[in-house]
Amino acid sequence: MRLYEFAPTRSIRVRWTLQELGVDFEPITVNLAAGEHRRAEFLAINPAGKVPALVDGDLVLTESVAIVLYLAEKYPDKGLLPTDLKQRAEVNRWLLFAATELEQPLWRIVRHTRLYPENLRLPGDVAIARQEFKEMAEVLEEHMQGRRFLVGDRVSVADFVMAYTLDWGNEVGLLEGFPRLLTYMERMYARPNAALRIAAAFASLQAAAG
Repeated sequence: MRLYEFAPTRSIRVRWTLQELGVDFEPITVNLAAGEHRRAEFLAINPAGKVPALVDGDLVLTESVAIVLYLAEKYPDKGLLPTDLKQRAEVNRWLLFAATELEQPLWRIVRHTRLYPENLRLPGDVAIARQEFKEMAEVLEEHMQGRRFLVGDRVSVADFVMAYTLDWGNEVGLLEGFPRLLTYMERMYARPNAALRIAAAFASLQAAAG
């Protein structure tokens, strides 16, 4: 099993899942800053030129949420997905909530503050995206009242995906005023098999480059 990754990205979600599962895998760094995701050898794996990508035998899988679900289903004895149908539906709900309601505003913020050329950036869209994130974070803040995990009484892959997404939100200053989410995120990253946080991943890249 090979994981094509770049430390600060959503690759963190997949690495975290693999580490929690205790599964052996070969990590392969695809340096986005160096343009390695545009090389022919990587495009043969993922024509979209994005990480993460997982190769497991003859299966090539992209999209971090799809990958973590596949891994959890491949190793059901590890218990990272509930067996109860209703709880499984709740896991899917929060995975989609993270990927749409929270992640999409974050992408818009990053695009219009760092990724797009300055002449294409829309400051007004940044303000709207920040507000949209906070509105959905309020929904999650309410959901986490009295809870340790998103669904039921044990950890699931939804928690790894959500913790990473909240860490991203925290990096752009959007978790102030959401004490339950901050506590939940910190608790998740305190797990023995947690992946690096985004800031630590960036720091490790800078240290390696320096």
